Amino acid sequence: MEPTGIQAAGLFGLGGPEIAALCLLAVLLFGGKKVGELGKGLGEGIRNFKTALKGDEEEKK
Repeated sequence: MEPTGIQAAGLFGLGGPEIAALCLLAVLLFGGKKVGELGKGLGEGIRNFKTALKGDEEEKK
């Protein structure tokens, strides 16, 4: 049971409709192809960051 006044928040305190509206706005502003390229680049950046962190942990051992 949650205390009164506290609500579960989604990503950055945004709910489903707000996230959907932001995605729609991004597609309208940049186009589907650019949004896809942005997502791909973001995924590669996160993957490289995780790989670098794992490399640092192995060097410390």
